[in-house]
Amino acid sequence: MPTVNMDFNPDFSKGLVPVIVQDEAGGEVLMLAYMNEEAWRMTLQSGEAWYWSRSRNELWHKGESSGYVQIVRAVRLDCDSDAILLLVEQKGGAACHTGRRSCFFREWRDNACHICSPRIFDPEKVYGKAK
Repeated sequence: MPTVNMDFNPDFSKGLVPVIVQDEAGGEVLMLAYMNEEAWRMTLQSGEAWYWSRSRNELWHKGESSGYVQIVRAVRLDCDSDAILLLVEQKGGAACHTGRRSCFFREWRDNACHICSPRIFDPEKVYGKAK
């Protein structure tokens, strides 16, 4: 396949860019986060996922507190360069701050909410408070 010569940068002109984080091996969607330009640069430079925390209003290295880092295996941009897809190896198996494999751990099925993602760690033990 020929190499395409184009800029490989998200369009940050409207602010934060959403990031879909997917397990490289199994394809499971682990989380949705946001990046600013600094998080983008840090991710590409380090090979580990960095995001912008909207709740804390700060740059955030995924796994900084828990040790459950995301090793970036591939990065994709959508056609408008306004959404990012990270294919990652999730160290420790948990992506969610609640201690679960995926942030998408609640599923509506058969007219009821079910838990569909296992808890990998106890957030109170990892963060010192219940999540």
